Amino acid sequence: MSTTLVKGQNGPLTAAEVVVSIRVAATAELSALLVTEQGKVRSDTDFVFYNQPSGPGVRLRNGVAGQPAELAVSLAQVPAEITQIRAVITLDETDATFGRIAPPIALVSDPGGNALYEYKIEDLQSESIVIAVELYRRFGNWKVRAVGQGYAGGFAALVTDHGVTVEDAPRPMPVPATPPPPPPPTSPYPPPPPPTSAYPPPMPPYPTPVQPQPNPSQQPHPTHLAPPPPASQPTDGELSRGRPVNLAKGQRVTLRKEGGVALTRIRMGLGWDPAKQGGLFGRRAANIDLDAWVAMFADRHLVDVAYYGQLISKDGSIRHQGDNLTGEGAAGDDEVILADLSRVPRRVNTLLFIVTSYQGHTFEQVSNAYCRLVDETTQAELARYALAGGMPFTAIAMAKVFRAGAEWKLQAIGEGFQAKHPGEAVPQLGRFITVD
Repeated sequence: MSTTLVKGQNGPLTAAEVVVSIRVAATAELSALLVTEQGKVRSDTDFVFYNQPSGPGVRLRNGVAGQPAELAVSLAQVPAEITQIRAVITLDETDATFGRIAPPIALVSDPGGNALYEYKIEDLQSESIVIAVELYRRFGNWKVRAVGQGYAGGFAALVTDHGVTVEDAPRPMPVPATPPPPPPPTSPYPPPPPPTSAYPPPMPPYPTPVQPQPNPSQQPHPTHLAPPPPASQPTDGELSRGRPVNLAKGQRVTLRKEGGVALTRIRMGLGWDPAKQGGLFGRRAANIDLDAWVAMFADRHLVDVAYYGQLISKDGSIRHQGDNLTGEGAAGDDEVILADLSRVPRRVNTLLFIVTSYQGHTFEQVSNAYCRLVDETTQAELARYALAGGMPFTAIAMAKVFRAGAEWKLQAIGEGFQAKHPGEAVPQLGRFITVD
């Protein structure tokens, strides 16, 4: 008997070989992108599709009558560098969209045809391409996640954004975020840089959700974030060895140690415990999935995002250590993010540390949420901010590290808002982007 997945849910894969198939009420193709932890293929051989039906550990084979080909995956043969296998459905007809047909269904089965997982991909509208499911490694084991995120660009744009070389493939011109003149070209994964900005494009969340048109309540990532409301200036604290600063909401500390030595390599540990009611969260096993990540800004321009789909920022300065599904780790941290401030490009002046609930569970089910700053060189804890009480939000801005002249500062934030993943959160981060 198969397990029915909902969007964002995951489950273990115990079979050494699995088959990914789809049921779709239109002519469609199934393909696979084998990517590293940076979200890129190693070479074009890591792209499996109708013109290249075999890759390392993955091959296309004929599906059941009337349905697209299937992906047969031998997990033991997948190279160690490959951390995710993304199964992609592409509608063949030029004007076809998923909103015009019944929701497609993705199946993960064992070699005998017994369905292990079933995922009905709903809420698609104008998209003609969707990343249906992904098979991914976690601590040496394979799991499956229901993704169901549409892609607004063309097929060539999808694969080139994953590092595949496509000859004579023009870049798409999707709908702009807002209609300012002239309309900036955008590509949801990742968007090209706005024409008024000298900054490189970000690697947006995995993948940036496609917003139905028109829908004024949901907006794509803006090129410029709205200015924040005025706020009072809190008093800066001081860091001292052996006496961590317990930060209050809004309090700041300058990132230098006793003697005026500037910190360059820091570790941000974020943690949380299950609330007394609803112990499922503490096991991080079933349906609740929290993700810590960092958004990098140059003034009000999003430059990059380090998150579960791209663990290392493109400049190498931010390194996400990945999900901690057991809640165990250094001093109990659930997620750890390393920042080498000496490598952060000069134009980047704000790092926002965010936690989002992927499936929409609120932080009322979480207690003892905190973030702490550790000197990566000495392993000494320098500051800690504890978030008291649950909040009826699906996202929290925990803290930010920002430039103030020639120095870096840390500020505790602890403000909640509604967003389930980076794609929904980024347009709301403008109010936190204030620097001295």
